[in-house]
Amino acid sequence: MSVVPYVGGVLDAAAVAASVASIEAVQEADGAIPWEPGRHADVWNHVEAAMALVVGGRDAAADRAYDWVLGLQRPDGSWPTSVVDGVVTDDAGDANFSAYLAVGVWHHWLVRRDDAFVRRCWPAVRAGLDWVTELQLPFGGIPWQECWVDGRPSHVHEDGALLAGGSSIYQALRAGVAIAELLGRPQPGWELAGGRLGHAVRRHPDGFMDKSTFAMDWYYPVLGGAVRGAEGRALLAARWDEFVVPGLGVRCVSTNPWVTGAETAELVMALDALGETGTALRLLGDLQHLREDDGRYATGFVYDDGVRWPPEHTTFTAGAVVLAADALGERHGAATPGSGIMRGTSLAPRFPELALECGCAGDRDPVS
Repeated sequence: MSVVPYVGGVLDAAAVAASVASIEAVQEADGAIPWEPGRHADVWNHVEAAMALVVGGRDAAADRAYDWVLGLQRPDGSWPTSVVDGVVTDDAGDANFSAYLAVGVWHHWLVRRDDAFVRRCWPAVRAGLDWVTELQLPFGGIPWQECWVDGRPSHVHEDGALLAGGSSIYQALRAGVAIAELLGRPQPGWELAGGRLGHAVRRHPDGFMDKSTFAMDWYYPVLGGAVRGAEGRALLAARWDEFVVPGLGVRCVSTNPWVTGAETAELVMALDALGETGTALRLLGDLQHLREDDGRYATGFVYDDGVRWPPEHTTFTAGAVVLAADALGERHGAATPGSGIMRGTSLAPRFPELALECGCAGDRDPVS
């Protein structure tokens, strides 16, 4: 019988199981997990929800979820950005979305040790990460989307790269290399791309598009694993008061009086990755004001008005909370063998930092 994680004094196993069940309840017949009933699905948030299903022991639902991902991949290795009820509503290829399957597959392996599943997913993981790394820009970042026209890739990329997306891709590349090593299929190209991307995230954040008012740009370099240790603690401390509202959680955007559950749960995991478990526990407790009795989580709360907004309960929010509970449960309750997926303890080692082909080292402008 699988272990349902819990965090002592914050979330018991029944509460975590209820949140997992709330995700499964939204799953569609074809396996897709949309944000909410009737809303769109995207591969990144879908995989996050599938990971929560694995954590909760909902194996059949998780298998259907991964089958949906495999069936949606396109010949070039990418996935569309948005699908509603089986119909693609945004066919642009998103690099972060297309990389994230690797994280889900490695997490599945850690929890279930299903060799056949890993081998079945490997061609899709390989094609997805090959597509992503081929997009890499000279300074090391990766464009966030490739436009499609008339159902075909245009090879025209949205200008710039996203720091949060690049940080997530860094984690996905480490997961991909771990899968490749497990299967005896080394991928040195991914390691080189990861080294360049990690260098860009750590040393040239100004080379990415300016999304500095968003919390994700603040903590994702830590969550994705490119920035850790004292450097990671300093990064979070520098803007802590801008984003963290005591007793409520994390502002999605620093300029708005709105805290969101997914960002708060992700910061919990970033803190856990730095060993800041006391602060992580408090923050996980703070976000429980968004919880419903049936295990769902409201997306956010406008604290100036005292109202939850928007009026929705998203699967990705519940999924992030479940993964955060699993992470903290390792030291403060119970956890699955996949609890370290965000800490990176089971991933391939952090990539050696590489100088960039454009020569942008030291003080030189990374996009010059």
